[in-house]
Amino acid sequence: MPFEYYITQNNKRLKCGYTTGSCAAMAAKAACIMLLTGKPVKQIYISTPKGIEVWADVIDIEILPKKVSCAIVKDGGDDIDATHGIKIFAAVKRTENGIIIDGGIGVGRVTQKGLNQPVGNAAINSVPRKMIEEEVLKVCENNGYTKGIEVIISVPLGEEVAKKTFNPRLGIVGGISIIGSSGIVEPQSLKAISDTIYVEMKMLKENGITEIIATPGNYGEAFIEGMDILKGISEVKCSNFLGDTLDYAVELGFKKLLLIGHIGKFVKLAGGIMNTHSSYADCRMEILAAHGAMYGADAKKIMKCITTDEVVEVLDKEKLREQVMQSVIKKAEYHAAQRVHNEVETGVIMFSNQFGLLAVGKNAQKLLKNFGGRNE
Repeated sequence: MPFEYYITQNNKRLKCGYTTGSCAAMAAKAACIMLLTGKPVKQIYISTPKGIEVWADVIDIEILPKKVSCAIVKDGGDDIDATHGIKIFAAVKRTENGIIIDGGIGVGRVTQKGLNQPVGNAAINSVPRKMIEEEVLKVCENNGYTKGIEVIISVPLGEEVAKKTFNPRLGIVGGISIIGSSGIVEPQSLKAISDTIYVEMKMLKENGITEIIATPGNYGEAFIEGMDILKGISEVKCSNFLGDTLDYAVELGFKKLLLIGHIGKFVKLAGGIMNTHSSYADCRMEILAAHGAMYGADAKKIMKCITTDEVVEVLDKEKLREQVMQSVIKKAEYHAAQRVHNEVETGVIMFSNQFGLLAVGKNAQKLLKNFGGRNE
């Protein structure tokens, strides 16, 4: 019987899954039982840090005289991420003393400071390490074994899958991370995305970087690539979490933060909206209509627009683009500065895929003069 645990979000019943950390702990437990008893294990269960029991089928079993390995398939439930469906293996063997945990093929290695594990370690985070150790120790105690066990976690597809994750940006090379603080994957976990932004920013700060660019996603990255003045400046993807990113900049002690984004998202910042996902708020047309009306634009036409690019077309016909975009970005910079209580120098640049650069705020202009150590 497969693992089933559900939560309700927005009146929808969503299936939870289990983390790569839970997979590693289950695989290690099953392999250790087979090593010490010589008997195959077809299904295994563990209790997660969240207090929820998870279980899974044990597959790809290999029992050798001195080593046993097996795998668990990662199940993300309704949260289908890059690791969903991959096999996570544990290979165990006897040692003289202690529980040794390391990563094999497809498990990343840490190359930058500021992450959960020290530089050089396998990217198996502290909670999964504790889970693995506790499960292995329980098996040893139950079987009267008092010496040591070595556990090697591997993910044959890990190096390829890692390309679809944040790991390359975080300086984790060679594979995925074995993670999960609760052991359970909750669908559409917004907190997990925000936490990843924090981890990336923390890693940059601990490596001596104090000036960064934040952009919501791929459009922003592509736009930044075309700006020679920004080459070499560290950047983070902030998704919809503008407010969290600004908060983290203060908490971590960054000096400068340049926000670069598409008008479709950053017009919301001009309205003080700090999470730009459509499920939180929209108001794009209302905000643009208000700013347009101040300069004589046809607010009714703007309110009938479906996209922000359509609004720009309206403003172009009325020869009001420059004034309105400057008005919008001035408010966006105001709200960014308010969020950080002026403890971090912030600036905003706004663009459109169709029209290119739309506006550079006055604060952004100041930042660009000496951003990244320049003095122009």
